Amino acid sequence: MLRRFRCDLHIHTCLSPCGDLTMSPRAIADAAVAQGLDLIAICDHNASGNVPYVIEAARGRPLVVIPGMEVTSSEEVHTLALFDNLDRLSALQRLVDDHLFGTNREEMFGCQAIVNELDYVEGFEEKFLLGATTISLADLIKEIHLLDGLAIASHIDRESYSVLSQLGFISPDCPFDALEVTRRMGRKRALSEYQQLAGYPFLESSDAHNLEEIGRGRSLIVMTEGTIPELKMALNNLSGRRIED
Repeated sequence: MLRRFRCDLHIHTCLSPCGDLTMSPRAIADAAVAQGLDLIAICDHNASGNVPYVIEAARGRPLVVIPGMEVTSSEEVHTLALFDNLDRLSALQRLVDDHLFGTNREEMFGCQAIVNELDYVEGFEEKFLLGATTISLADLIKEIHLLDGLAIASHIDRESYSVLSQLGFISPDCPFDALEVTRRMGRKRALSEYQQLAGYPFLESSDAHNLEEIGRGRSLIVMTEGTIPELKMALNNLSGRRIED
């Protein structure tokens, strides 16, 4: 049966160095439920270590957690990669690890904490997660699709780290499944202002880095369940699945 899912598909945890240390898996699950969200995606910068813990923290609650990552391409374009299971996310993580270099300096860039569903610190990521990988944007999208994932262009209305700010256009070699805008822009305004990109579906997300931001940007998506196949159908307006304003 079709139903409306209140979705925030871009949330960071305390593993992202720019994320607030209060963004633990359990706190994120609590905040998402309190905000009435049905579906969230965890997308830390070039990392996925906290995703299994958010999934565990949401167990038994009316909340679906999509495994994801926000990957920085060699052009410094941010792209959301969303998957149906942890195995496919882990495969992308291995690729990212092979193409990400540099060591984090916590005093300059922030802590990169791996925290479990009980709020216990499991460790710290030493790689510099805010850095760019050496994977081109076209190759990144290709790899995401080979793993049956969704590739979504992050915050295209921002003046940095978006495909438009970095490249000025979207190449045919970069077949994104959707384009994300922030709450500041909003989906309705984006459809009007980016008419040259009318062939793409637009999503609104929070890009939350602290608990107060969770759910502030959200999309209303009609589908039968919170899965990647259902999201793909909604992005393509198939069989009643759709994004609503």
